This record gives sequence, structure tokens and C-alpha cells, in this order.
Amino acid sequence: MEEIKQAIARAAKDLFDIDVEVELTRPDEQFGDYATNVALQLASRLGKNPREIAESLSAATDAPLIKKTEVAGPGFLNITLSDDALVESLGSSPAQSYVSKVVVAEYSDPNPFKVLHAGHLYTSVVGDAVANLLETAGGEVHRVNFGGDVGLHVGKTMWAILFYATQGSMDESLAAQEVEKLKTGSLETRAKWLAERYIQGTDAYENTPEAKEQIIALNKRVYQLHGENDHASPFAQIYWTCRQWSYDYFNDFYAKIGTSFDKYYPESEVADLGLKTVREQLEKGVFEQSDGAVIFDGEKYGLHTRVFINSEGIPTYEAKDVGLIFTKKQDYDFDTSVVITGNEQEQYMAVVLKAVEQFAPELVSATKHLTHGIVKLAGGVKMSSRKGNILQAVDVLSAANVANVKATGKKDQAVVLGAVKYAFLKVRTGGDIIYDPEESVSLEGNSGPYLQYAHARACSILAKKPAEGKLSGELEPGERSLVRKLSEYTEVVDKAAVELMPHYICTYLYELAQNFNRFYEKNRVIDDPRESVRLQLVDKYAETLKNGLNLLGIEAPEKM
Repeated sequence: MEEIKQAIARAAKDLFDIDVEVELTRPDEQFGDYATNVALQLASRLGKNPREIAESLSAATDAPLIKKTEVAGPGFLNITLSDDALVESLGSSPAQSYVSKVVVAEYSDPNPFKVLHAGHLYTSVVGDAVANLLETAGGEVHRVNFGGDVGLHVGKTMWAILFYATQGSMDESLAAQEVEKLKTGSLETRAKWLAERYIQGTDAYENTPEAKEQIIALNKRVYQLHGENDHASPFAQIYWTCRQWSYDYFNDFYAKIGTSFDKYYPESEVADLGLKTVREQLEKGVFEQSDGAVIFDGEKYGLHTRVFINSEGIPTYEAKDVGLIFTKKQDYDFDTSVVITGNEQEQYMAVVLKAVEQFAPELVSATKHLTHGIVKLAGGVKMSSRKGNILQAVDVLSAANVANVKATGKKDQAVVLGAVKYAFLKVRTGGDIIYDPEESVSLEGNSGPYLQYAHARACSILAKKPAEGKLSGELEPGERSLVRKLSEYTEVVDKAAVELMPHYICTYLYELAQNFNRFYEKNRVIDDPRESVRLQLVDKYAETLKNGLNLLGIEAPEKM
């Protein structure tokens, strides 16, 4: 591709004495392998007809890998490669746009004392795929997770544990004994129990003034536990036990979906640094006092104003995120920090980053905040762990498993995970997801199992007779069409890595599988005079499918 750009640029320099940046696109197959509108760009600078410029460039462009150039439309230049050049391009590797760069990818971010909902599953799937793309582009990627082990939600849950475990007496020793009895339950049972307490605590906070005051006080005590390193009191025992239940539950679920993290940052570990930093910048005028709280006036920058330290002197989520930014920099000295959250966090993060920009602009310029839509309940109702009408992460996997058993009569975890991940990733990041289990497990249409089956089918062909030798020589039309599509893979990966958009990979793999199906329908492979060439194509096709699926975090089975 670079050689083609250079050849056209040389022709422009020789003909018009102008240096030009050549952009290549992929036209419809009938028009060639590459196209450029460079003649239209030159027309305004030269004051000439773009088609005449294109004709001159077509005649002057010369490179061994170009078979022919043609002019189309008002002045587009279409380029067709030689078969050998097209085949040679299959050996190219994705661009190393992040080579020697340290990248921290932060995603998932569940809060202890609450359940993993479908949004956490979605974020985890998208985050994994983005991290894979960054690694493919040469980055040294560190996957991290951030969650609130302190904060008002913890105070609400702790209040409900004390209240409902003691029939309202709030006896902490008695509540600790009740919590101890739950240790024999499963991870999911304990997680569900904690989620129910959170819902009860939230209801009490919103509707009972006395409970609200108690919850605020308990929230302060949770912060004090960390400062005093208290593990012995009944209150501390309840807190540390339930926090660990959440972590165990998270880790178990991540293992099930094939996700892992280098580090999990609890908010308690970054809160002090965030508090310290905000107070220092308060003295320098970045933040200001308002009714006993410390705020950042985002309205000066076209944003909104947010509280970073509340009137009780406790750091808010905003201050903790400030602490997190600096902690990640200390731990990894990153060149790029990618933070992946739901769309509802977009304005929040804009304020946090604008605040940090006032005293550490280099950290903000190195930060990329990606947002995604939500997984909706039937009818488009937004889920809410606060209200309890949530679609849990395990519910999504369970629904996919049920649909797959119904469709195939068997359980297959790799297929179920592939179905869910692909259903999430094939939609451009930023939009909402309405998950359809039956559609996701279908072996027909644009689905994960369809691509997994496509890979298994290719492997079954190769099992009959492995590919040998090297692909070379002239190609027949169907063979050339497949090679042309295979040659697009690295370009698609490059684009997905630069834009951090995994859906490009999904679209490409689906188109590739369709192209192969057309090829296979019309071109015999085994026991054909062209067998050697076609087995090489099947082998490259299977390899490309596997590489693409692996980028998406999806297993490519050899049998189904």
C-alpha cells in the first residue's frame, strides 16, 4: 500500500512539481483494488480539469506491483495490483501505531456491595477487545479495574445489613454473627444478598430521614475503617467480609468470560491522594469553596459545576477519579490512558478532566475517554441497580445458554460466550444494545456462532488434506476475489486500533465469511487441479478468521 502511495506521489512530483499526500481507499471490487482522489485534490491547486490530471497520473504512475491504472468518474484513479503483489500483501502485519507505548486500559469498574449488571459485562467485553487491539498495535497494555469500596452506596448497604439482620436493633455484634452464617452460601447467593441490602438501603435513604442520617454516619465510619486499619470490630468484620465476597464474585465471573486484570483499584486506595490533590489545588484557585464543600466551576468552560469534596469533608467520586489518574501515572508512567465507561459518564468525566487539565494538562492530553451505550431491558427501559430492576450479567449469559440449548440441543460455553461478545461488539461503540439471545446464537446471519462455525468448517476441509507449499502464480477470478478480501485484514485492524472501534473487525469477518462461502460454492477444493492453491487459500482464510475472533476475545473452535 505504501509503495502505491509513493509511486503516485512521485508521478505528481515529476509531472506538476507538487508534493502531495496520497490517500488510498478500497473501491468496489469491479473497479480495482485501490482508488485515490488525488487528482481532484490537485485540480484546485493547478487550476486544471481533474480528469485530465488523473489521465496524466495514470500514464506516469509506475510500480512493479501495479498491473494497471484506470481513470473513473470526474477524476478518480483506480489501481489494480498484479496477482503476485496481491498475494504478497497477505504477509503484511498490522501497523505498530502504539509500539514502545505504555497504555493503561481501564474498564468494567464494578462497585463492591452491588451486583455485576449487564452493563458491566458489556464494558468488560468492549474493554477486552480494545485492549487486544492496542496490544496488536504494539502497545504495552496494562488492564486495570476501578470500583467503589467506599462511598454512599456502601453506607446504604451497611445500614441495611445492620437493620435487617437484627430486626431493627442495629446490634453490630448480632449482625456480624448473621453475616458469618452466610459464608457457606455460593458466590452468587452472597452477591444477590448484598444487592438486596443495597436496594433496601437506598429505599431507606430516600424515604426515611432517620435512616438517611444513620447512613451518612455509617459512610463516614467506612472511611475511618481504612484510616484506622480496623479489622477487629464487629462493624469492620462485616465490612471486610462483604467486600471480599464482592471481589470473589467479580473474579469468578471474569474468569468465566475470559477476562483478567493486572490491577484492581479500590476507591479507598486513591481517595487520600485525590483529597490531598484537590485541597492543594483549592489553594491555587483551581477549585473553590461553596457552602462548606469544594467545587470545580465547570460553567466557565461550558460544562457544569461538580462537588469534589462534600461539606462533610469526604471526597466524592470526582476527587477519587483525580486520585486514580495520578495513581495510574505513578504505577505505570503511561503514554496513553484509555478509560471506558457508559455514555452517562461522559459529562461527568469531561468535568473531572477539565479540572485536572488546569494543573496537569499532560495527563489529560494522554487520556482517551471512550463511552458506550447501555444494555436495555425489554421495551427499552433503562436498568437501575438502585431500583432493583436490573438485567444482571449472569442473566445475559443464562439467556444465551438457554437459547443455544433450544437451537442445538447442547450446552457449549465457547459458543455462548462467542454469541454474547459478538452481539455486543458488532454494534458501533456508543450506541445502546437490546440483546436478543436467539438471534445471537443463530448459525445463520451476522453472529458469533456463525463465524465460529465458519472457522470450524474451514478446519474440517484442511483436516481432509492440509495445505502445502506456497501460494503463488496467476489466480482465477473466484480465488482472486477471496485473496483481495483477505488482503484487507491488516488495514481493518489498523483502522480499528486507531479509532478503538472493534465493530470494524466484526463487519470485516462477516463479509470475509460470506466471500468464502461464494468461493466455496463455485470452486471445488479437494481433488481439483487447483487443489494446492485453494488449500492455501482455505488455510489463510481459517488463520484470518481465528486472528480476528481472538482480537474480539472469542474462541475459534476447530470443531462444532
